[in-house]
Amino acid sequence: MHLPMIPWVHLDTAAITGGEGTLRLKRRGAEFSIMLGDNELMNSRLSGSEQALASLCCERLADRPAPKFLIGGLGMGFTLRAALEKLGPKAEVVVAELVPAVVAWARGPMAEVFSGSLDDSRVKIREADVGAVIAEARDAWDAILLDVDNGPDGLTRAANDRLYSADGLRTALAALRPGGLLAVWSSGPDASFTRRLKQAGFAVDEVGTRARGKRGGARHMIWIATRPGRAVR
Repeated sequence: MHLPMIPWVHLDTAAITGGEGTLRLKRRGAEFSIMLGDNELMNSRLSGSEQALASLCCERLADRPAPKFLIGGLGMGFTLRAALEKLGPKAEVVVAELVPAVVAWARGPMAEVFSGSLDDSRVKIREADVGAVIAEARDAWDAILLDVDNGPDGLTRAANDRLYSADGLRTALAALRPGGLLAVWSSGPDASFTRRLKQAGFAVDEVGTRARGKRGGARHMIWIATRPGRAVR
């Protein structure tokens, strides 16, 4: 006997700052989806590669007792929660989220998904453009994690293209502490982006990962780009 398919329910719509489309939050049973037009940006069942974005950085920075992480894009909180699980009590995690409704969804209909992570004392939410936050200070961050598009191009906002441009990458390099990491999530490889990272002065690792982690799923890419130098103790 075939059980009836649970239908998707539209929960909310939010305009992207700058007037470049709208996000839609949908739910089907315990499953959530955030859509941009016909593109699914994220799904609550597919968290493996977003978790890897954080865990890869935490593992490489494990010798830093009080690291400062900047996460671009709150999404469904997979990267944030993975970072909190790995980081110690003296860590600081700033999440830059441009769309206020995404933060409201995290505290409202998706509160169970977020499991109280926004109330962790190590976490600060800034409703701001992550590019602007990166440009504010030099030698400020141990890690900058970007998951604001489906790869190194401005899918959600054309203005995001600057994040992945030569100028944007040099700005990120300057914002990192020596030995700090820029980690960028993508739905697939991009050889030209790898070249831009290297030209900006980063040492680059390309790490393949899966949408469902150890359970497989679609193949995704994470760039781990390191600013040369050693951390000042």
